[in-house]
Amino acid sequence: MLLAFVMGFAGGLPLLLTGSLLQAWMVEAKIDLGTIGLFALVGLPYTLKFVWAPLMDRYSPALLGRRRGWLFIWQLCLIVSIALLGFSSPSQLLMMTAIAALLLSFFSASQDIVIDAYRRESLQDDEQGMGASLYVGGYRTGMLIATGGGLFLADQMAYHWVYLIMATLMSAGLIATLLAPEPNGEYGKPKTLQDAVFQPFKEYFTRDYALIILAFVFLYKVGDTMAGQMTMPLYLDLGFTKSEIAGIVKIFGFPITIAGTFIGGMLVMRHGIYKCLLWFGLLQSISTAGFIWLSYVGDDLFTLTVVIAFENLSAGLGTAAYIGFIASLTDKRFTATQFALLTSFMGMPRVFAAAPTGYMVDAFGWPGFFLFCTLIAIPGILLIIWLHKRLLGSNTR
Repeated sequence: MLLAFVMGFAGGLPLLLTGSLLQAWMVEAKIDLGTIGLFALVGLPYTLKFVWAPLMDRYSPALLGRRRGWLFIWQLCLIVSIALLGFSSPSQLLMMTAIAALLLSFFSASQDIVIDAYRRESLQDDEQGMGASLYVGGYRTGMLIATGGGLFLADQMAYHWVYLIMATLMSAGLIATLLAPEPNGEYGKPKTLQDAVFQPFKEYFTRDYALIILAFVFLYKVGDTMAGQMTMPLYLDLGFTKSEIAGIVKIFGFPITIAGTFIGGMLVMRHGIYKCLLWFGLLQSISTAGFIWLSYVGDDLFTLTVVIAFENLSAGLGTAAYIGFIASLTDKRFTATQFALLTSFMGMPRVFAAAPTGYMVDAFGWPGFFLFCTLIAIPGILLIIWLHKRLLGSNTR
């Protein structure tokens, strides 16, 4: 459980270095909103990681074992790529910034493949919900350091130095990898690369409603994700300072999100995944509507605090149930590949749905954009009800 938290930190730290922190850097560099929105495409590796995940199921590095060996490799690559992004310049070398951000996303997505597989193989089925809560807690801690800490530091020093500090903090992941025990390998690994590539997909797609489940995984957080892509530009456009954003959005919101994940994990154990996915999905949709209120009120710290508190609580609840649901769907014989497939669909909105958000804001304005993000959550909520009726009694009940 402790390792789930620390590995979550190592997974969460790189994510927003190509998200909120980079967006703030680009806003200050006078990059237009359309381009900032299109930068969501650097997250493409998160949606395609199932393509190379079979390699990590099939092959083992020479040192540290199959899971720990791959973790160590990707974490070293992450340290280098974060430093490389820090040496870029959105105002002068925008293409270099894009390439460095894409590399960082690739290595981060590869690390996520192994972390997910490690957690699934190390915890029993009835521990997955709480394990997901601790993982999300660590993930959010990493995100807080990357954005809240990063924004505070950016008020004191150049962004180049901020990214170098973040690269240094990734050493926590290396230490955890060296200290972690290798999973016992009870379920073995594929004997051939062909088995590693085809068997996980064959096993998954022969299940009932496999495509409907993938559609749900894609849609459940699509509105929340689209809104999140434009919240940093919204805060800056309304007149909030970077320190105010870091203090309220990141630091104040952090313990609320952590509380949400732990409460979500306990509620899932008590009431089941499907009921919690429905309740939490409704709360996520309502919390997104809070940004409509904020866009009308403007630069008001009390309103920002209320909106962030509600949004972070609902996000924590929803994420705990969401990741627990995905973990329960994976077959331990093909952990890395099936987890990568499901989380790739989970990450697609962050890339494809988020890419046009800057142009949507230009077309609809802030209130119209966040109203759209609120309503687009409805199809995912309806799919929960549909799936619950048909899969009641399964092991994900």
